[in-house]
Amino acid sequence: MTAPAEQETLTYIEGGAGRLRLNRPRAINALTLNMVRAMTSALVEWRDNPDVKVLLIDHAEGRGFCAGGDVVGIAQSAQGHGAAGDAFFYQEYQMNHMMYTYPKPGVVFMDGITMGGGVGITGPCKYRVATERTVYSMPETGIGLFPDVGGGRYLSRLPGRLPQFLGLTGARLDGAECYAMRLATHYIPSEALEEVKAKIIENPDHADEILDIASVPPPPAKILEQLPDIDRLFASDRLEDILAALAADSSEFARKQLAILKSKSPLSCKVTLRLLMVSPHIQSFASEMRLEFGIVHRIFRTHDFYEGVRALLIDRDNEPKWNPATPEQVSDDMINRIFEPLRGKSAWQPHESDLVPEA
Repeated sequence: MTAPAEQETLTYIEGGAGRLRLNRPRAINALTLNMVRAMTSALVEWRDNPDVKVLLIDHAEGRGFCAGGDVVGIAQSAQGHGAAGDAFFYQEYQMNHMMYTYPKPGVVFMDGITMGGGVGITGPCKYRVATERTVYSMPETGIGLFPDVGGGRYLSRLPGRLPQFLGLTGARLDGAECYAMRLATHYIPSEALEEVKAKIIENPDHADEILDIASVPPPPAKILEQLPDIDRLFASDRLEDILAALAADSSEFARKQLAILKSKSPLSCKVTLRLLMVSPHIQSFASEMRLEFGIVHRIFRTHDFYEGVRALLIDRDNEPKWNPATPEQVSDDMINRIFEPLRGKSAWQPHESDLVPEA
């Protein structure tokens, strides 16, 4: 049995903290529209509540913080008129933007799987806690999407060609690697988290000190050893060039990444590369969300999105048949059309209550 919709997200005030707890463990807390709406309502309610000093964001139970969005329902919506998919992404991006501009600090616990939509929740938070169980990834190119929910902004600000590597391959980072790349601000053992939360609830004005005291030195970050190879092999903004560089390299790392990239949607990979070129020049997070909604509005209606979800999550045969099937068949004109801004009422806008100006 699944939890009733109103219980899929637990929102309540405890001590000086507003608590947002994802509670859909059998789906690894994959976000539904009801969950997005519950979190947004709580954020609106708590914004001017003087009793709420800090946001505590975590999951109530299960093996992961958040596996992303509930894309199966969105894919099925796209087979019709796509209204359900538009509603989900539109309101999810409003929640992401509200968190980014929120006047009170957020503390998020990236304990376990933190992917896709989960990254969209963690990215805006001032304090992002990784553990030895953290598994961080933006795997969207494997289901015909792209690193959204602010992924363009968060990934493109990482060093070197790591943005292209993570965005294209969906590579997974552990907690130590997240800390080394500043995707996490603290590294705390999972067994200490409940005590840390209790202390923040009791002393919300001292969250930074509490987190600093509880933090421990993380293990070595393996990704640091791979950065030279990543910078060399993923140097181009053309997918064809990256594939050629990987094919010409005899290392085990290159062979592995080439096999991974060949399993991804060529359309999604080219959209991702374009996004990572454009996002660094976008000043506000609202503009980033407006751009990404325009992209997702079009791309989730493509063949590749439904096919990717079918192959990985519905039939689970892991044999998607992409169309276009090769990078060469994905033209610049196709990408240009996906990146055309939406106009008028179709364009994304912040939540009506989200009037706080961005820094």
